[in-house]
Amino acid sequence: MRVFVTGASGWIGSAVVDDLMTAGHEVVGLARSETSAQSLASKGAVVLRGDLDDLDSLRRGATDADAVVHMANKHDWGNPAESDRAERTAVETLAEALVGTDRPFVVAAAISGLVEGRAAVESDPSPAVGPDSNRGGSENLALDYVGQGVHTIISRFAPSVHGTGDWGFVNFLVCAARKQGVSGYIGDGSTTWSAVHRSDAARLIRLGLEKAPAGTRLHVTAEEAITTKAIAEAIGRYLGIPVVSIDPEDAGAHFGFVGGFFARTMTASSEITRAALSWAPTGPTLVEDIESGAYATA
Repeated sequence: MRVFVTGASGWIGSAVVDDLMTAGHEVVGLARSETSAQSLASKGAVVLRGDLDDLDSLRRGATDADAVVHMANKHDWGNPAESDRAERTAVETLAEALVGTDRPFVVAAAISGLVEGRAAVESDPSPAVGPDSNRGGSENLALDYVGQGVHTIISRFAPSVHGTGDWGFVNFLVCAARKQGVSGYIGDGSTTWSAVHRSDAARLIRLGLEKAPAGTRLHVTAEEAITTKAIAEAIGRYLGIPVVSIDPEDAGAHFGFVGGFFARTMTASSEITRAALSWAPTGPTLVEDIESGAYATA
């Protein structure tokens, strides 16, 4: 298949591009910079210049493709409303271009905020509805297009998609530990995160694109629940610094913006996903990655 990928040079998107090409698919990658364009071209991917605000490029990429994988997000932590607006507009633009084609449309989403008090499961609907909700309600918006002949597949990602070069949440936790001289967890450290290695996540996206029925929600999680204390302890062991509890009121000052996420339980089961697509994660665990130096350049 000819697959159009947004976020094709990003942390997860670049791994998805590699996996798709290894499996024999042709990739057209959206690139907003010359550096990104050169990186994609060096892999043998077709480059389409543009970004999330370039709606004409999004339409062209989707119209000319056999399938679309939407991985891009602005991740503007200082202006989340702008990230939400751009996400909703991009999903709507891509979906409209696919109406009536029954072509696969894989949309990245998050497991955070789905449920409280238990691990989320694939049948849990997202509570985010409408443009003013989390990620602009893009998950539900994309699923609304199933009835219009769009083969939507939702991929809900763990809060940590880890591996060498990860610049996500764990990267910021390591940075905070280096800055503060201690590796912290919040309160008693009993809150939990799900995690998945980048290579396993990329393979699951490809399997979903190839096999998942329209309307499927996939959970891109390998480890269902790692305590935040265990994450802090792994960072402490790697850096050789003390591990301490941080009062919830001091979390913002200690961790920066990531403290708000570190204080939340964000977990999901992937039992249904594994069974449906015969997906078995094989990459290292989050603790193994931390201890082996995957965040050495954080």
